[in-house]
Amino acid sequence: MTTTFLLEIGTQELPAIPLLTELPNIKPKFAKILEKYRLLCDFDFFYTPRRLVLIAKQFPITQKSQTLEFFGPPLNIAYKDNEPTQAALGFFKKCGITQQEVTTLIKDDKEILYFKKESPQTPAQDLLQIITQEFLESLNFGKSMRWGNHKESFIRPISWILCLLNDTLIPLHLYGINSKSQTFVHRNISFDAKEVTSLDNYFQVLQGGKIILKQDQRREKILQEIQAIQTQKGIKVEIDEELLEEIVSITEYPTALFGEFSEHFLELPPPCIITSMKINQRYFATYKNEKLHNGFVMVSNSLSEKNQIIIEGNVKVLKARLEDALFFYHNDLKNGLNPEKLKEVTFVEGLGTMWDKTQRERQIIKILAPLYQKYFNSQDFGLTLEILDQASNLSKADLMSEMVYEFTDLQGIMGYYYANALGYESNVALAIKEQYLPNSEESPLPSNLISAFVALAYKLDNLFGLFSVKKIPSGSRDPFALRRAAIGMIKIILHFDLPFDLKKIFSLIAPLYRPFDLQQLENFILERLDSMLSFNASLLRAVLATGERDLLQIYQKLSVLDSILKNQDKALLTQTFKRVANITKEINLNSDLPIKADKLLASEEIELYKAFCAYEEKSLTLNYQEQLENLLALNPLLSRFFDKVLVNAPDEDFKNNRKNLIARIYKAFLKIADIKEISF
Repeated sequence: MTTTFLLEIGTQELPAIPLLTELPNIKPKFAKILEKYRLLCDFDFFYTPRRLVLIAKQFPITQKSQTLEFFGPPLNIAYKDNEPTQAALGFFKKCGITQQEVTTLIKDDKEILYFKKESPQTPAQDLLQIITQEFLESLNFGKSMRWGNHKESFIRPISWILCLLNDTLIPLHLYGINSKSQTFVHRNISFDAKEVTSLDNYFQVLQGGKIILKQDQRREKILQEIQAIQTQKGIKVEIDEELLEEIVSITEYPTALFGEFSEHFLELPPPCIITSMKINQRYFATYKNEKLHNGFVMVSNSLSEKNQIIIEGNVKVLKARLEDALFFYHNDLKNGLNPEKLKEVTFVEGLGTMWDKTQRERQIIKILAPLYQKYFNSQDFGLTLEILDQASNLSKADLMSEMVYEFTDLQGIMGYYYANALGYESNVALAIKEQYLPNSEESPLPSNLISAFVALAYKLDNLFGLFSVKKIPSGSRDPFALRRAAIGMIKIILHFDLPFDLKKIFSLIAPLYRPFDLQQLENFILERLDSMLSFNASLLRAVLATGERDLLQIYQKLSVLDSILKNQDKALLTQTFKRVANITKEINLNSDLPIKADKLLASEEIELYKAFCAYEEKSLTLNYQEQLENLLALNPLLSRFFDKVLVNAPDEDFKNNRKNLIARIYKAFLKIADIKEISF
């Protein structure tokens, strides 16, 4: 049998970000606890800034039945001289039975002690205290707090608990609070507790008290009202999804309102205004004719009908924020971009200042850029190098600006606006803006090669520098986001089709840093490559086994292998690959491997030899795909060769001739991958 269940944990205002971070885990955690106590059922989870609510329409009245089986020791171990041994007594104790209650059964051809019983079905109401306690203790919001004289901690003090089963109050005592048949409505209506008599009545009380319990409904109300504002004002509201979810989490009855600030603030770069509105005030930016508009949308949690007073209050606060931003902006432009100030800022202990980091990045670019001269398509490569050096030199200068000090999220972005306003070359400004890209899974990549090299230098310095001072990620810990840096580096290399031999590049850059194990960094980057790609893992092993360390070549070879091998007879290929590898395992593949045509007797080996010679003649003109297709086309000939020809012939000349033929074919495969490493 089932019934209705309601659990409401009332709290002081929950901080939005910790709540939203834990949100995906809340339902799974409660489900796991219900499963543990054999009360698993479908349920809903809702939240407002002052409550966490779990509701089930078909909650089990009692635990689900469960048969418990206990398997004991064999009889010859359980009894000696017809008396139970310690093994048997331990089994009786484990099962909670006497010797007379035990039975036996045959298992694995042995007669063993056996006991079966039905576990007790405890009523759900008797378990809700421990279930609720375990649920609350399982929630991880980051920091928690204690209040009063309680030893327990939670993200915010718990103010009330409501727990109904079959519309009957379940007495709970948690965090110094006794559960009661009451809840609280919107503060603009009442600060007093409201009685709750049933689940249906609970919804009625909240609705009448202007609490929109369901977060999806609050979200929809906000979006509908924003749409109405857009239509009425002829503007476009930029819906920032993260901001929207945050607002949903801090409102119980949201109302979207439109306000305007003075147009003269539009002198500020749009990111300054948008960031100020979002971070400080939680406002949505608006656009008109595809340009930032001097309007904003705020979401109020007030029930007051005097909306104009609320809007004016918010405009006043925003005006003060934007006046500060405008002051910072003018000051920063007056002071210009001065990277020398970075000498005052420590980067990481052991790696000097941000100035030192900038100089290392400049050196990396000076080392790498000439290797890729033809990729820049520049008529004046000397000028390109000057632009790269200037962009790298100025890349971190905005960290010392007043604007970035106030809004750290604008680093790089403000450098772009300042560089443009101060008359620097457009590619210099753009490279400053894009130096951190890509900085997330969905992030765009740098838009041109100059920006890409500035971004590469930034990521390479992070990797080399932090590995050189032993600050290497371990387990889930990665405080300096080095995994993201490595993935970003790989994405840039692949996007711009840049040859990038890890061993060669590392040997050139390494002298800029303290000595450390370069192989460890190489492995770290290759692990990131593996995690990024969806190919069969053995394909990567096969490519790496050839000694290939050029990231672009690795990717191209992997793509070809994955594409072509999908349509092959995998069992036949595996068999052939193993035989080729076994025959050649004792052969020095670096030797000449001569083949004497007059020692080829069997038609199968002659046919294979001629086909391979034809391949060798044209191989230098073939790309990886064509090479692999041609080599795999030898598979039928190889199969006939292995079936009909005795490789280990008594005559040494015949044997060596045949082994050298197979070894030559194996070496041809090695230009792409070590086939013996491939598994399907």
